[in-house]
Amino acid sequence: MQIWHILIIILVLAIIIGNILLIKHSAKMDFKKPIDEDELKSDQQKKP
Repeated sequence: MQIWHILIIILVLAIIIGNILLIKHSAKMDFKKPIDEDELKSDQQKKP
């Protein structure tokens, strides 16, 4: 095999492993729902 074959294989494996690690990391993160201003106003009106 020539050197560029090896480089392409290493590059593809690096991209695949990077994507897998990114998916695992994002699965651990806690995504919070952004606060909507209209909902905030309606909540304040409900509470005297």
